[in-house]
Order: sequence, then C-alpha cells, then structure tokens
Amino acid sequence: MTREVTLPEVASAHADALTAQIRLLRSRRAVLTVIARRGATASEADLLHRLAGLAARERRRLVDEFLDAAFGGLTDPGFAGIRRSLTPELPDDPDDAQTEAWVELAELALDPGFRAGLRRLAEQHAADRGGAEGVRRDVVAVVREEVAPALAAGVEPASPAADPVLDRAAGRYARLCGRPDDAGLRRRMLDRLRAARDPRRERYLELLAVVNGWPPAESLAPVLDWSIRALHARQPLA
Repeated sequence: MTREVTLPEVASAHADALTAQIRLLRSRRAVLTVIARRGATASEADLLHRLAGLAARERRRLVDEFLDAAFGGLTDPGFAGIRRSLTPELPDDPDDAQTEAWVELAELALDPGFRAGLRRLAEQHAADRGGAEGVRRDVVAVVREEVAPALAAGVEPASPAADPVLDRAAGRYARLCGRPDDAGLRRRMLDRLRAARDPRRERYLELLAVVNGWPPAESLAPVLDWSIRALHARQPLA
C-alpha cells in the first residue's frame, strides 16, 4: 500500500508461497493414499509421513546408505553401473504417482530383510564372476534369454520339451562361472534364482521406474518361476 513493493513483486511472492503449500498438500495426499491403500498402522503412517517430508539431501543420504549396505566393499567395477541403475532421483516437483512411489521405495530401502537379500545377490554375482574380465550377465539374465521363448511358446517346465531349454541355460551359466554343469552347479543356480525371486526386489524396480520417469520395468517373475520349477522337477532339492 505504501508502494515500497510493486504489485508484480507481491504477486510473485504469493505465487511462491502457494507453490510451496501446493507441494506440501500434494505430498500429504500421496502419503494418505498409500496409508489408505495398504491399511497402515499408526507407526507405519508416521514413518511414511517422515519419508515423504525428507529434503533432497536427506533422501540422498538414505539412498546412499541403502546402496552401501548392498554393494559396499565389493570391488568389482561392474557394480558401479548396477548401483547407478538402482538409484532413485525424485524430481524437484514430482507428481502424485512419483511421490507415492518414492514413499514406498524409501520404506523398502529401510527394510533390513530387503537390504540383506540384495547384498546376498550382489555377493553371489561377485562369486560367479570370479574376477573374470568382461563378464556382465548374471544367472537371471542367462535364464531370461533362454527361458522367455519357451515360456511364450507354452512349454511346461516339468515336460521333456523343457530339458533342452534348461540344459542351455545351465550350460551358459556353467561357462559364466567356469564350472562344470553338474548337480552342484544346478543347486547353486537354484539358490541364486530363489534369491532373485524376492518380490520386494521386483517391487523396488517397479517403484524406481515411476520415480525416475522410466518405462515400466519388465516382470521377471514368470521366467524365474518357470526356471525354479524346472530345476525342482529334475532334482530332489529342498
């Protein structure tokens, strides 16, 4: 009113304040949606609210701690790329879906069981590589390439038609590890596929794609299930 500030400056300040309020309200709405969808308890709701309100630096620290728990101390250079591919980058102005996905992803990243499972996968992959240069695929990539066509063709995992598919997958995995394709290798293969089948891993990848604005992640559950069933059908494994 005293004309010490121009009308456009006042409008700009109000717009900035409204933007901050809108961002906060959208964040709260996203958290409430997650709480309602899963029927969260009071303690879970409190955690979700805190995760949604983290500043960018705090989000980065949470993600770094999670990835350090999974890959820290593993010197294989291939893990640097894997680590980057698992890093969420929430935009400065996320939409509702990205906020909801971030909250659930951050909760997963704090899950000790999920951290331990991802660490186990990383250690298994490092053991399979055995210091070999140029090896990039892991057992999951191997079975996906061999099993996906059989799955699409309707081949049953316990049928004789599945034998050559499993033999090719196991043979490639044996060469990757530098081991013979024997009962021990197939037990090793099954152990790794079971670890990779953790539904939390697939959910993390789904949420990561939403947060980062990537195309939806491919579900590997059908390929992993087929491979596990095929191995079980041919070996008396627990």
